[in-house]
Amino acid sequence: MPGLVRGVARTAVIAGTATAVSNRVSRRQAERWSGQQAAQQQAYAEPAPQVVYAAPPPAPEPAAGMSMDEKYAQLKQIADLKAAGILTEAEFEVQKAKILNS
Repeated sequence: MPGLVRGVARTAVIAGTATAVSNRVSRRQAERWSGQQAAQQQAYAEPAPQVVYAAPPPAPEPAAGMSMDEKYAQLKQIADLKAAGILTEAEFEVQKAKILNS
């Protein structure tokens, strides 16, 4: 019996030692791998995206859709009519207000 107990005890010691060594090796590898992963993550980390604001929308066109060139041409026409004596000063002012407000 003493040989049997000694054999069981020896097996227990060997198994315990093997388990302790295995756990220590596993912890060291896990620490090493986590350190490597952290370094890789820092190396490949993308910079934080910068906020880019959109340009404001363009100013709306006049309601009537007449361009400034068209308004200028109409003002020139009514000025010529006034100079020719076809339009009075009051009629010219009314027509000018219509063109500028449209």
